[in-house]
Amino acid sequence: MKKENIIIVGGGPCGLSAAIELEKTGEKPLVIEKGNIVNAIYHYPTHQTFFSSSEKLEIGGVPFITENRKPYRNQALAYYRDVVKRKQIRINAYEKVGKVEKKANGKFVVFTDKDTYEAKYIVIATGYYDHPNYMNVPGEELPKVFHYFKEGHPFFNKDVLVVGGKNSSVDAALELVNAGARVTVVYRGSEYSQSIKPWILPEFESLVRNGVIKMEFEATIQEITKDSVVYEVKDVRKTIPNDFVFAMTGYHPDHHFLNKMGVEIDEVTGRPKYHLETMETNVAGIYIAGVIAAGNNANEIFIENGRFHGELIVESIRSKLSRE
Repeated sequence: MKKENIIIVGGGPCGLSAAIELEKTGEKPLVIEKGNIVNAIYHYPTHQTFFSSSEKLEIGGVPFITENRKPYRNQALAYYRDVVKRKQIRINAYEKVGKVEKKANGKFVVFTDKDTYEAKYIVIATGYYDHPNYMNVPGEELPKVFHYFKEGHPFFNKDVLVVGGKNSSVDAALELVNAGARVTVVYRGSEYSQSIKPWILPEFESLVRNGVIKMEFEATIQEITKDSVVYEVKDVRKTIPNDFVFAMTGYHPDHHFLNKMGVEIDEVTGRPKYHLETMETNVAGIYIAGVIAAGNNANEIFIENGRFHGELIVESIRSKLSRE
């Protein structure tokens, strides 16, 4: 069994930021990441533009300089790679943590698909992007249904339905149209979401007005078949031809993973139980960082505010270490 002082589970921006802050105290935490660094950002759409400006994505005091104010996905990937190299963060990439158990002596045993570790402190920074919110409708399991969007090219000259009315849905719809798909967007809300990036909403609205995109408000999916989609708008049932569906219905944290460690989860909000001043959960020695702290409300914590969680964690761990 390998011995570590601090293990961080998750190598996204907030996990990396926590590692950097801990290193300032002389610690050398180990980051264990099931994919590569900033794995969630890697899986963003190929041409994704961030809502946040580049300086609000910076970690570790390393400047993030871009030609445009809003950076692209590829620029962010390059930036975080550079941060890891500069700060020499210890990362075990492509290693998945399956279980964390607390021992009688207060230390933790971390079981991965490659090794076993013992650590005094654990920081969970796993985000939420790996767990989509399912619609739970007939046909959702069909191979034509996706919960992630990468790029529009494969869907040229196809009938594509996009579910949702926020940024991910609007971005997908625009890329699909640009690639030559016939696009319908269904959204359960009664109007455009206030969270849509203001610089892309006019383009989207123009395409809707001109009939290029069919937009259906107050609409809910009822069934997906191999060649159609059935949905309802104000109790009116509609069936349209369909080749592919992108269910951009959001994501949620891995509650089961946290529960197995003994971390309490609020049943309504999905928020883990933790102290706002320290980010320590109800399990002494287990901390959380990043969007996972927001529970089901992924619009509450982003990289730009989650990156500061490391500072709170450092103060708490430093206080504990001083008493040992």
